[in-house]
Amino acid sequence: MGSLGTALIVFVCVFGSALVGCYLRARLPGHHLSEDSLRAVSLAVGLVATLAALVLGLLTASAKSSFDKIDDEFRQTAAKVVLLDRALANYGPESKEARDLLRTIYASVIKLVFSTDGSGLAKLDAPQRLAGLEKFQSMLRDLAPRNESQRWLQARALDLSNDLAQIRSLVIAQNASLIPIPLLVILVLWLGVIFAGFGVLTANNLTVGATLFVGALSVSCSIFLVEELSRPLDGLMRITSAAQLEALSHLGE
Repeated sequence: MGSLGTALIVFVCVFGSALVGCYLRARLPGHHLSEDSLRAVSLAVGLVATLAALVLGLLTASAKSSFDKIDDEFRQTAAKVVLLDRALANYGPESKEARDLLRTIYASVIKLVFSTDGSGLAKLDAPQRLAGLEKFQSMLRDLAPRNESQRWLQARALDLSNDLAQIRSLVIAQNASLIPIPLLVILVLWLGVIFAGFGVLTANNLTVGATLFVGALSVSCSIFLVEELSRPLDGLMRITSAAQLEALSHLGE
């Protein structure tokens, strides 16, 4: 399910709970709406609201941290690709085939990761993608250095290629929702209790209805934000490919 679908379900559940609360206020006997009763409801709602706010804050911070980490990893990868290409260029003309393969592999990865519909992410786990990377590393190992400088450049290139291999696992591993389903269910339950309490505590009029609507929309937007930040390679808030395209333009120079 996409981020927008999840947010819509949250909104329906939360605002529906508010309407249920308003309905109960209109139907409950008067002694259930006494000052003491409403005070107890208010205290319970405040406790649940504190718990929900804490969880939402932690989820948002965790999602933003994950988003920034993936963005930083991709920028570092772009820099390492350029360094790898320069190491091979300094090695000598015998590394040209490996440099050409590096450019082909990197261009293909960029196309898959930053595809407009996000479908390319699933193809990164295909065996042929791993085979291409293994072939490139095999070509590096097959180089026959003739002096200390070339031996150092070969070792440097192998180290960088191993670092780049990790990005594949990173991308595949991150392609999942940050919010576990049980946690999302509990969070929506808490939000439903809060808004149902609001409905019971407040008068039934258009102003209250509009306020509850905006509140339900706000919390559903926060869930949408967490879901989007936890998927930095697809959706509306994906990371930019500018650094990768800039690195690609320098390969082979």
